Amino acid sequence: MHFHGPKLSTCKATGSGAELYIVEGDSAASTVAQVRDPAFQALFAMQGKPMNAYKNSLHQLRANKQFAALIRALGVRLDENGPPAGQGVTHPRYGKIILLFDPDADGIHARTLMLFFFHRWLPAWLSAGRIFDCHAPQWEITWRGMAQAAYAPTPEHMRLIRDDLDSQGAQDLKWKRYRGLGSMPGELVRERCVSPSTRELQTLSPAHASQAQAMFAALRGE
Repeated sequence: MHFHGPKLSTCKATGSGAELYIVEGDSAASTVAQVRDPAFQALFAMQGKPMNAYKNSLHQLRANKQFAALIRALGVRLDENGPPAGQGVTHPRYGKIILLFDPDADGIHARTLMLFFFHRWLPAWLSAGRIFDCHAPQWEITWRGMAQAAYAPTPEHMRLIRDDLDSQGAQDLKWKRYRGLGSMPGELVRERCVSPSTRELQTLSPAHASQAQAMFAALRGE
């Protein structure tokens, strides 16, 4: 499957049992498309880093190809104050919105900008616990005699795992870095990011968005 520009790949289900994955780039979208369950998992492919929707007007939002397509995919109407009260919360097109970006600095930045969009324009969805973050593995750690590989989403986590294995006397430690979702085996993406029985999701909240905004402001000296 090839993606050119922002694109929605729908699923059969709608409502609380349906999920929408938001990813960035053609390679990530192609990998997730191969392993998702089209019965209840839809996929929206962004192209390039999103703009900071928190600081833009509705006119600017609608003029942006990425966000105009995303708003259509979500099935919501927006005005300058966000959506009409309660819209899409009690009867959503998708019960879960899952942000799945590459596990590098650019991916973290893009995921944060997407969080700002929901915080500014669909805050009720954040408060209702409908927005999730899925951290794809960045590092794979293997060693002699292992039952299964260990995975880490950040370098810090990778070092903790490596130090723990060293303390246990594990031998022939090896680690591999994945540059992005497009470089990962499909089965790994299915297990760690897509399958409800094995993936790990973090529920995002308004507090997460506020913390991220404070960090952005501090980095910019605001």
